[in-house]
Order: sequence, then structure tokens, then C-alpha cells
Amino acid sequence: MDEPAQPRQGRGALQDSLSKEDLDLYSVEELDTRIAVLETEIVRVRSARERKLSGRAAADALFSRRPD
Repeated sequence: MDEPAQPRQGRGALQDSLSKEDLDLYSVEELDTRIAVLETEIVRVRSARERKLSGRAAADALFSRRPD
């Protein structure tokens, strides 16, 4: 029998927990790895943001056209 799925975290829950984590527990190498992972995530988030902005601009252009 399958195990029940874990409840999904709410929006921003992971981000909130990351910002509260005690960084004093990490070594310099672990902090460098964390920085690299977060920088990769920043690129991913910026890409998603740009896609949304492009979609919004396309929708605005489509729906703001006035019939001639």
C-alpha cells in the first residue's frame, strides 16, 4: 500500500526557512556551495520572471488593440 503524500509547503515557506537557518553551523566550503546553488536559483527565478513579463506584454498588446 502506498504511503500518503506529505502535505505541500505553502508559497514562500522554503524561502522563509532558508533565511532563518543558522549559517554559523556551515563550513566555508558548504557556504560556497550554498552560494552557488542560490545564484543558480536566482538565474532560474529571473528567467521565470522574464517569461511572465513577456506573456503579460503580449496579452496587453493583444487586448489593447483598438478596432480601426
